[in-house]
Amino acid sequence: MLAALNAALLGNPIKIEGSEFSDTRAIFICNHASPIDIFLVMWLTPIGTVGIAKKEIIWYPLFGQLYVLANHLRIDRSNPSAAIESLKEAAHAIVNHNLSLVIFPEGTRSRSGRLLPFKKGFVHIALQTQLPIVPMIFTGTHLAWRKNSMRVRPAPITVKYLPPIETNGWKAGHMNGYIEMIHSLYVEHLPESQKPLIPGGSDFC
Repeated sequence: MLAALNAALLGNPIKIEGSEFSDTRAIFICNHASPIDIFLVMWLTPIGTVGIAKKEIIWYPLFGQLYVLANHLRIDRSNPSAAIESLKEAAHAIVNHNLSLVIFPEGTRSRSGRLLPFKKGFVHIALQTQLPIVPMIFTGTHLAWRKNSMRVRPAPITVKYLPPIETNGWKAGHMNGYIEMIHSLYVEHLPESQKPLIPGGSDFC
């Protein structure tokens, strides 16, 4: 609620669509183009949801320390083997503690607001937890808080939940197909200004 209030005070009205899909145990995935995205997912995902980020986040001033204190998960992306092992550990924690997860499948923030290719981490976790995936599509956050700026600008923001995608029948051999399918959903629902200039949905880890 505090995030919504702050956004309204800063001239950024938030429109939320599909909120009936928000109150479920799931892997929530979100496109990432602004620091505002982090505050939105903290506000708009259920209690018992943890984030996952690269282990180096601890060195980010203030935010890194808060992230660790909140018991969010960190992964080692120094090499593919370490990344996969970290994802297995994260999946075990999610299952053992009955948690939901929020993850940015692009793996980094888009400088332009345009959708980037998706990495495989969220599918690795889906295969191991069999939790449904709930896509959250953010529109306009890159205009409200631009990269390398400390100024929040007035801009309308939309958060759209898509229906849960069941994963309990997924197979590891079809990983690239799942990524392409979900990436295509984002391309379909994002405005033209946030669609990728070069089509494509897969990357490593």
